[in-house]
Amino acid sequence: MTVTLNNGVTMPQLGLGVFQVWDLAETQATVETALQLGYRLIDTAAAYHNETAVGAAIQASGVPRAELFVTSKLWVQDMTYAGAQRGFQDSLDKLGLDYLDLYLIHQPIGDVYGAWRALEDLYAAGKIRAIGVSNFTPALLAAFTHFNQVQPAVNQIPINVFHQQTAAVSYLQAHQIQPEAWGPFAEGQNGLFTNPVLQKIGRKYGKTPAQIALRWLLQRGIVVIPKSTHADRLKENLAVRDFELLPSDMVAITALELHQTSVQTAADVDRILQIKVHE
Repeated sequence: MTVTLNNGVTMPQLGLGVFQVWDLAETQATVETALQLGYRLIDTAAAYHNETAVGAAIQASGVPRAELFVTSKLWVQDMTYAGAQRGFQDSLDKLGLDYLDLYLIHQPIGDVYGAWRALEDLYAAGKIRAIGVSNFTPALLAAFTHFNQVQPAVNQIPINVFHQQTAAVSYLQAHQIQPEAWGPFAEGQNGLFTNPVLQKIGRKYGKTPAQIALRWLLQRGIVVIPKSTHADRLKENLAVRDFELLPSDMVAITALELHQTSVQTAADVDRILQIKVHE
């Protein structure tokens, strides 16, 4: 399953995210296992502090580089034109790669316009196949795209069965910006893995609630990057391409929406600004 981005680049629709996999040995082992199982999209970030382990796994896997789709993200500490150039090169060096398939502005904090100019230049130079953003609202994107030459190819935002982001996803799809879901399992909150609705639908297809939650996102045209460090869960998350939810099941899942907000507070921004990726 793939999607085609607004610049013609093909991106796998299902991949592996490595957020909060802090132990480098565990990160490398997880990514190696995922690549052996058939994952080809790997999503990391400077702020995850595990790019070196991801790069080591890629080198050890033997999978041809051209078959992989590697994403990393620029942290707010480097959110200027010059900072973005340095931050990108640092990520590239840690990953041991010659180019990235996708590079995102991680948070809409700092000189995002200056940073984007750097990403546009790196994109034009062929160092990045596609550039995008993360955690941008439609309102922010409306202004951002107006004042930039290259439109973001992707916006990575939190989307799951309890926080469905219907309006945001509709805006992105209407403007040819690919929605990508981080935290597709709601980070284990609200009992997703034991939810009665997802369990009932799962029994119909012989699938788990987690698989139903992923399939629901995929059928909405959303890229998903679930995280797991367990081989059996990695296999389970990948086994969602052999069935299709009926329209009635899709509708039933929409009723799980909890109408949560994802607006950043001042406290959120203060916390983000305290996170450093280098001295």
